[in-house]
Amino acid sequence: MITLTYEFKLIPSPEQIAIIEDMLAVCRKVWNYALRERKDWINSRKCAVNCCSLHQEYIIPGDAPYPNYKVQAANLTKAKKANPELKRTNAQVLQQVLKTLERAFNNMKQRGYGFPRFKNKYRMRSFVFPQFKSNPISNEYIKLPQIGLVRMRLSRPIPEGFKLKQVRVVRRASGYFAIVSLQSPVSVPDTPASGHPLGIDIGLDKFLATSDGELIERPKFLSQLQSKLKLLQRRLKLKSKASANRYKLNQKIARLHQKISDTRKDFHFKLAHNLCDKAGMIFVEDLDLRTWAKGMLSKHTLDAGFGQFFKILAWVCRKRGVYFGKVDYRYTSQICPNCGAHTGKKDLSERIHKCPECHYEINRDVAAAKVICHRGVTAVGQIVEQIDCVGVLSGTGNSLDKCHSSSKPKSRGLGFSRYNL
Repeated sequence: MITLTYEFKLIPSPEQIAIIEDMLAVCRKVWNYALRERKDWINSRKCAVNCCSLHQEYIIPGDAPYPNYKVQAANLTKAKKANPELKRTNAQVLQQVLKTLERAFNNMKQRGYGFPRFKNKYRMRSFVFPQFKSNPISNEYIKLPQIGLVRMRLSRPIPEGFKLKQVRVVRRASGYFAIVSLQSPVSVPDTPASGHPLGIDIGLDKFLATSDGELIERPKFLSQLQSKLKLLQRRLKLKSKASANRYKLNQKIARLHQKISDTRKDFHFKLAHNLCDKAGMIFVEDLDLRTWAKGMLSKHTLDAGFGQFFKILAWVCRKRGVYFGKVDYRYTSQICPNCGAHTGKKDLSERIHKCPECHYEINRDVAAAKVICHRGVTAVGQIVEQIDCVGVLSGTGNSLDKCHSSSKPKSRGLGFSRYNL
């Protein structure tokens, strides 16, 4: 089973925008009512058994069942008969709101997430149509229940053999989008480990270094627009709450944040394709990036978006037929890639690797990338001739300076000039 998610920009008419906003408002009310019902039930079981509270008391019968999804969905069906506002919105859309709330409570209990929050009119941004009888996309239009034919920018065609499963309508700062989920019953085997190996070491001095000696500069997405962002946020402080000017300024700030996010994602996708052009196997470190985001360089770490890049790289590798693997991250910067000696811990200011045993000198990040490449090739059990990326692999005696492959594929231009790749 293959699942693809495509995103298309919607161009709704003013009447359709009014319908979408009304559906978002109804979904928000259903979410808040269901969440309040659950909170009241939980709080009613927390009161003392021998006395009543002096402040408030939840009058809920002791035999009342916990309002889970099944109970609330049944109550929603009854409420639709008495409340005409609920009839304006598709029943399955409201059921998906209750399912999302149920999933939020399960994540809170099982995965340690925070307690679900109430939503104001700006926080409820999307709703889902979970199923369709037939394909709703024709030419550059999509037919949605109760909204009708909505024009959209079909930036890429729907692949053949895929069936549309659900559509999520999302409101963002730059407009409305349709996130389409497609599924195909075709089974795709895992990509075999073969071809030219490439180790990748990430960092903040350079965005990444490869075992082939390539260094990629780190684009400072947030830092470049931070002065403008600060100015807008400083103005926001002076605006009156719930005023029209405050809302307009909030929209400007949201559009700026979305520009930063879109630029970062565009860079990650282009870089991932560029790396896949040059290798048949790609190896990265198995890092816990949450610890990186808690230090004094947390802003720069989050601005780089290493976690998002790894996810995108893994997806692009699977799509392009390139093997992707993660290796142990420990001591990658403390081992000489030429002779395998342990050189000790280095300060962050020390950017050149100098081995005291074999006197091998190379960029610190490139040396770590070569060690990562060695660990990856060893883990998959590949003996790759003439493309040894680590100096001394088992069965070979090539040095690191000679690790080149005559069969290495040529890279194609992907519009990287703006990122100085």
